[in-house]
Amino acid sequence: MRILMLGNSFTSSNGMPQMLAELTGAEVICHTRGGARLSEHLNPKAKLGAQTQAALEHEHWDYVVLQEMSHGPITFPERFFSSVEQLCGQIRKNGAIPILYATWAYQKGGAKLTAKGWDYDTMVRQMSDTYHKAAQENHTLIADTGRRFYELSDTQDLYAGDGVHPNEQGSRIVAETLAAVIQAHEEDKP
Repeated sequence: MRILMLGNSFTSSNGMPQMLAELTGAEVICHTRGGARLSEHLNPKAKLGAQTQAALEHEHWDYVVLQEMSHGPITFPERFFSSVEQLCGQIRKNGAIPILYATWAYQKGGAKLTAKGWDYDTMVRQMSDTYHKAAQENHTLIADTGRRFYELSDTQDLYAGDGVHPNEQGSRIVAETLAAVIQAHEEDKP
């Protein structure tokens, strides 16, 4: 099995792709750049976009995981929906299954959340709603890591010191959530 992950530092942090490879037995390849948006993966003139476009055109993948910039789904929803739609079309043309990697709200009470002037519960809801809408509109699988972070937020520390990125335990939760979605899909195949 081959998995291509398109995203940014939320994907590459703490060796998460290697964790996913160990959980699934798959070869996991990442195309990431800190702060990258999904729209960058569509731009063949950008280094990251050229790499992604070539991989989708010339290599075989079983699954392609899509992860948007941390607050992109709620600050630029039209760009997010458009990018997901275009990438899902390319992914299906490749013969692969798209998976949305739905990320989390910034840490409750954290400096970044405060600096943005956002409420934690509102950010949680908006992120989840936007990712689920994109998944429904594009008939994709969804790994709702944001919901897992929310469910575990009172009992586990899942954030790095910046209150935005995952710590190692947070990345493990991401890998486990993605692996569970992939394994469930594999079990449902005829």
